[in-house]
Amino acid sequence: MQSQGFGSRKQCRTLIEAGRVSVAGAICDAAGQDFATAGLQYSVDGEVWQFRARVYLLLHKPPGYECSRNPQHHPSVLSLLPAPLRERGVQCVGRLDEDTSGLLLLTDDGPWLHRLTHPKRHVPKRYAVRLKHAATEAMLQALQQGVLLHGEELPVRADELACSEPHTLLLSIDQGKYHQVKRMVAAAGNRVEALHRQRFGQLDLGALAPGEWRYLSAAEQALAGAG
Repeated sequence: MQSQGFGSRKQCRTLIEAGRVSVAGAICDAAGQDFATAGLQYSVDGEVWQFRARVYLLLHKPPGYECSRNPQHHPSVLSLLPAPLRERGVQCVGRLDEDTSGLLLLTDDGPWLHRLTHPKRHVPKRYAVRLKHAATEAMLQALQQGVLLHGEELPVRADELACSEPHTLLLSIDQGKYHQVKRMVAAAGNRVEALHRQRFGQLDLGALAPGEWRYLSAAEQALAGAG
């Protein structure tokens, strides 16, 4: 239970000995009792959990949350998760700005997180971008051909680009530079008014409402890094 985010060994022992933990519908009040972890389901205070060696989560981030364990000005996006998931140390796979919404992955699997965020992986991310000014042909051409960001030596370009209406772009990138989409749009002569991530790899939000989350399946864990 300690590995599942329910506190220190002492705290978990107290939970168990108080009769607050059940396995297979029966109260387990012996802290030393052994159970096979494969497929194990248990409940704490009536809430059912499944044993997971590592967790992989997909969350629909609303605007107004920081992707940080120690936020500065707004609530942490981690506050949208149950306490046991926060306590086991899940981290954001990359970051979305406070005012950016959309698909955010979280995990406590460090190697998996590193694989998805490593620059050499080029995992595609698609965004819906609301512009301050109507898009022009010159702007679209600049984003397709590449723009030079301040402080960078090489231009960056959109991998996919579509203008669904004058003030809305659908834009895909496979890098993760700081404020990249906002800086690209600014370099092309416009300004981002709102930004929403629709896809990460081959994953999308589906029917998740803002603030909702779910576990990823094993197959989806692979899709997260697929182009």
